[in-house]
Amino acid sequence: MVETTHPNSFWPNLYEPFRTLGGRIADWFAPASEAGSNGSGYRIEIELPGVKPEDVDISKHEHVLLLKGEKRTERQHNDGKLFFSERQFGAFQRTFRLPPDADTENVEADFRDGLLSIAIPRAEPAAQGGRKIEIKNR
Repeated sequence: MVETTHPNSFWPNLYEPFRTLGGRIADWFAPASEAGSNGSGYRIEIELPGVKPEDVDISKHEHVLLLKGEKRTERQHNDGKLFFSERQFGAFQRTFRLPPDADTENVEADFRDGLLSIAIPRAEPAAQGGRKIEIKNR
């Protein structure tokens, strides 16, 4: 019996570049973003040049934010031939896992000049599912 996962086998090495191809393609189409925090909460900023606010949808599922949208094409080349185009159009999607202390009920989003800013406040300690238990001295 020949084991195909053996390190010296020809086939696993041939297919290795394709194992993570889907993830790399998704990263290429995903909009650039950055995230950070301060004492009051978290901020996520996503670059969406050429995207209209009405073409973006943000939803939350437990402690995950899901961003979906589409950059629509508005190409008009009536004045000649197009030699090349590096512009990207089409649907995109990103997910952001939020920390346990994020207040997902009070998320706010602002879209200005192609930059989507999402502000997530920190939850109060009692709202995080915990509470202080008083110790009685008897």
